[in-house]
Amino acid sequence: MQIKKLSKNKFPKALLEIPQPPEDLWIMGELPSENLTYLCVVGSRKFTSYGKEACEKIISGLKGYPIVIVSGFAMGIDTIAHKKAMQVGLKTLVFPGSGLSDEAIYPKTNIRLINEIIENGGCLISEFEPDFKATQWSFPMRNRLMAGISKATLIVEAEEKSGTLITARLTTEYNRDLLVV
Repeated sequence: MQIKKLSKNKFPKALLEIPQPPEDLWIMGELPSENLTYLCVVGSRKFTSYGKEACEKIISGLKGYPIVIVSGFAMGIDTIAHKKAMQVGLKTLVFPGSGLSDEAIYPKTNIRLINEIIENGGCLISEFEPDFKATQWSFPMRNRLMAGISKATLIVEAEEKSGTLITARLTTEYNRDLLVV
């Protein structure tokens, strides 16, 4: 899969409005139209059966609407959100906490999901150099992009100290809507 560097004039406008806009953006796949509504869906890696069901039911209910599901690439609710979105025909946009190269992409368990996302008209996007390996600080850093590009963020279960709650806080700081299950 080809990784392209986006020129500044192709950056999503919403990302240029946040306090710390990205310097660079790399992409695999096609950036969905900005005429669509971007909804960030994040949640716990250790989700409950209720959390999984709620996430799938909400996303299924969005079928046919001009919505793009935005999330990280984490196991748990993020992955569930991407898979359900594609099942119901919604585009999905992924912000991993790493670069986009095969060697760097994290987690490796979701590697098959990459092709599915791209084949379904979605993309992976990162501000990190393609060979950048994920670090503890790269996940909270990318969360600002997920919250920043989205009109609203849906939280499906969260640990007390988690990236999910960082995304929730950023969502409110960016004056976006915060929805919670």
